[in-house]
Amino acid sequence: MLKRIVETTIPTQYGEFKIFAFGNHENDPLPHIALVKDPIDLHQPVLTRIHSECLTGDVFGSQRCDCGPQLDKSLELIGASGGVLLYMRQEGRGIGLINKLKAYQLQDKGIDTAAANTHLGFKIDERSYEEALMMLEDLRISKVNLLTNNPDKLKIFDQGKIKLIERIPLEITPVRSNKRYLQTKKEVMGHLLNLK
Repeated sequence: MLKRIVETTIPTQYGEFKIFAFGNHENDPLPHIALVKDPIDLHQPVLTRIHSECLTGDVFGSQRCDCGPQLDKSLELIGASGGVLLYMRQEGRGIGLINKLKAYQLQDKGIDTAAANTHLGFKIDERSYEEALMMLEDLRISKVNLLTNNPDKLKIFDQGKIKLIERIPLEITPVRSNKRYLQTKKEVMGHLLNLK
């Protein structure tokens, strides 16, 4: 059962955040993380980003995807006005780092990002967001303005206690190496993108 394990603070280039680790046990090696930036008014919708881990994009600056720039932009917006970023340990749309790199190999041979996952025997997207809702409930957040282009993230609020008030687009200017990736997200996965 997911629970809050520890809370402390971290200073960042976007301001000081409270950081919470949520795990299934005290020594969970891959806890989900909540970064919370005050001020937050729990009576108003809270600016929120649910971000799935992407080691290659978030840490190493890979331009195969838009994950790193989305993370940076989210932290910038939340840092400026307050809010919460949930960092979910769901690498590679839930297939893990090794399989994600295998999917990259297939993409190098011309297969798109969605077909690469199915070729490896996975669904296009293996992620789930129930634990993100649990984390928001633990933080006593009942209304959100969600930074996302992903319709699957919007659907999770349909049946839950937390109300989605507004979707805020989080579009990143494409570069040559991620144009096909973004086109696949739009055309195959239904992401809400205004690509030209």
